[in-house]
Amino acid sequence: MKVRASLRSAKVRDKNCQIVKRKGKLYVINKRNPRFKVRQG
Repeated sequence: MKVRASLRSAKVRDKNCQIVKRKGKLYVINKRNPRFKVRQG
């Protein structure tokens, strides 16, 4: 999982990406292609 300052570019890479907030952190998850996982901060 990559850690990035901004998730906007990570979200638009694939149409299955979705932004989820867990425990105060923002994540981009993708169930079809798990290599797109990103965390903010």
